[in-house]
Parts: sequence; C-alpha cells; structure tokens
Amino acid sequence: MTVIRHPRPAPVRHRHWPLCRRCSGIALDLGSARTRAWIAGRGMVLDVPTVTFPGTGAVHPIQRGTIVDTPGTARMLDRLLGHRMPRIGRPLVVLTAPVLDGLAFRTAARTAVEILRPRAVLTVPGARAVALAAGADHIRPLLVVDIGAHLTEVVLLAGGAVTDARRTALGTGDLSDGTPPERVAEAVTGMVTAMLRQDRTALTRTALRRGVLLAGGGALRPDITRGLPDRLGCPVQPVPSPHTAAVRGAAGLLAAAHHHPSVTGTV
Repeated sequence: MTVIRHPRPAPVRHRHWPLCRRCSGIALDLGSARTRAWIAGRGMVLDVPTVTFPGTGAVHPIQRGTIVDTPGTARMLDRLLGHRMPRIGRPLVVLTAPVLDGLAFRTAARTAVEILRPRAVLTVPGARAVALAAGADHIRPLLVVDIGAHLTEVVLLAGGAVTDARRTALGTGDLSDGTPPERVAEAVTGMVTAMLRQDRTALTRTALRRGVLLAGGGALRPDITRGLPDRLGCPVQPVPSPHTAAVRGAAGLLAAAHHHPSVTGTV
C-alpha cells in the first residue's frame, strides 16, 4: 500500500500589518484650499476644497497653513474619508505638514485624523514629500519652493533633512483679490536672498547651483514663474503635476513603510 504524505502547512507567523497591506494606508495633504488623499492600492481618491460644509455655507478649517478649527477638520475628514476606510484593520496615515509652525500643525492634525481610527500617524514636511515625488537626489543640498493657494514656502534640504526654511502668507489665492503675480515672485526671491545672507555654510549656494525644485499650484502659473530663473540666477524646474506632488510623495513614504515596517520617517 502506498502512503501519500502531504507536507505540513507552514506555521503562520504573526503579522504586524493587515493581510491586505495595500488597503491599509492613506496619504493626506491638508492644504488651506485643497485636501488631497491617496489610498494605497487605489491611488488618488480626493482632490477637493478644504471646507467643513460644502456649498454656500462653506467654512474653512485650515487657513494659511494653520488648523484653526480642529473639530471641523475632523468632521471634514469623516465626511470625505470615513466611508472609504476598511471595515477590518486600522490604516496607517502619512500626513504632510508645513515646515514652519509644523509642531502646532502636526498636533492639531493628529487630533483631527483620530476620527479615521489610524493605527499610526507618520508626518513628513511638505518639501521633503515634494522631493520624494520628484525622485530628487537627497544627498546633495536641494532648494524646494512650494507656492500654494495661501502659503508659499522656501525650504533647504540637505541629506533629506530640513536645514533652513522661510514662508510667507501669500499664494495664488491672493491673486484674485488684485495682488499682482510679481508679488509672489518677489516674495520667493526675498526669502532665497535672506537664506543666502544668513547661511554661514555653502549649502544654499550649492543648492542654487543645482537649481530650484518648484511645486504647488503656483508652479502652474506662468505669470508667477516666468521670471523666477532670472530673479534667482539659477534653473527653476517644476516637478511633474506640481499641485499634487506633496500627496504623491507622502504616498511613496506610505509604500516604503508598508514594505519596511521599521520605517518611521517622522520629522
């Protein structure tokens, strides 16, 4: 008689992540004008106005890079994303944040994001997320200019870390009120000039020789960007789809965290 021996099933190891890793994470970019979300395995699922209540009664819970209404932000996230969350398991959230005043923003954002029942929340500076989306070399110094709707940031990265940053409460949303586009370009030039004057190292100058990485909705405005190379005296390179670069970079960090659970990436 022939005895057929079936191999024993391999023991099931304890998993630190849900079985469906692709469905267990979300990247968030909470801007003053737009909220963008990327769900792992599904891609971009949201690119909508940042308002607590849609329609004529819209209330803006985030203004000039500051969360002014944390409960309102939580209600907005619940309305936009609550029904998209998996019923089983808790998602990992990767959240972009402004570089300056980032601690206050991260604290308020983490409180608001609790409405989604996250397993963990990782934060990443918006400029670093932009660099990740662009596939930029993180070893050499890099200057990132992010022109948003109500906030413009100039950030110097070196070795992937923020070494200097400036911002102004000015953006594309102000142009509809009669502010000339040159004002935004002048503000960027002024912030870069201040960096050069106060930098006792060669990092800023080295980054400028490499060229500026341009992101945000303002990168799509030729009336703002046309004169920047002459003003800064260096190449200015918009990232692909600059208005969504931050959330795409956060999505890349989300994928890295899923493949390497030891990655924290918080800054």
